[in-house]
Amino acid sequence: MPPVLVELLQFLFSGLASGAIYALVALGFALIYNASHIINFAQGEFVMLGGMVTWVLLSQGIDLPLAILGAVAVTMVAGLALEKLAIERARDANVVTLIIITVGAGIFLRGLTSVTLGKDLHALPAFSGNAPIDIAGATLMPQSLWILGVTAAIVVALHVFFHYTVVGKAILAASHNPLAARLVGINVNVVLLLSFGLSALLGAVAGILIAPITATHFEVGIMLGLKGFAAAILGGLGSGPGAIVGGLLLGVIESLGAGYISSDYKDAIAFVVILGVLFLMPRGLFGKRGTERV
Repeated sequence: MPPVLVELLQFLFSGLASGAIYALVALGFALIYNASHIINFAQGEFVMLGGMVTWVLLSQGIDLPLAILGAVAVTMVAGLALEKLAIERARDANVVTLIIITVGAGIFLRGLTSVTLGKDLHALPAFSGNAPIDIAGATLMPQSLWILGVTAAIVVALHVFFHYTVVGKAILAASHNPLAARLVGINVNVVLLLSFGLSALLGAVAGILIAPITATHFEVGIMLGLKGFAAAILGGLGSGPGAIVGGLLLGVIESLGAGYISSDYKDAIAFVVILGVLFLMPRGLFGKRGTERV
């Protein structure tokens, strides 16, 4: 294969792996936005907690699978606590106030983690070694396959959950029409609580999957959260398929931009995407046609 095509393939591999992480974070944004029209800016901290708690449990001698399960459980508890102790108590506040609460919760979680777990970088071990896989001259790390595979499995699991289970259908019903959902006996408050729990789960998984490649620390969630938000905006805020497509697109755009323009602008690309979408197509790729001013 010509070197130019090998280079392009390498950038695509890197972009798809990053994009899958952004897609998971964007799905977390979409879940909570659909349930409450709140943009949860603490989503990045759920990503951070997944990686950091896994590292803590590993350092205590716990096996990796159990450490991962423990980290996901702890992060879900944090998500449930955020909804129960902060969002639910301010349920009558306007949307802007609720968004500010999530910003404050993110700052709190970040500060608490820095004080209790430290500010150093910590790398998790790769799930199945670090020997690169050669594909048509380009290399693909085994951890990238884990990222793509687990993301695909989660997408399928979410589809089954929302379309073939009673609880999933109740969440969908409450997101489409909360008043009608209440009239048929659906507890909308429980739906919102479950949405925060699922969102925390997705964030934790994203943080665990990316930690063997980028390492984890108490501030890792800031940029990953913003890029996940950019992916959600690109795909159409509140759209599940849009979150997936937006995340993958953002990852590929970011990788190509870093490869062909300059890696110095890699993190800025997400902000350019946000501005471009807001100016050119405010509803995103798969967003609803109606708009709401808040």
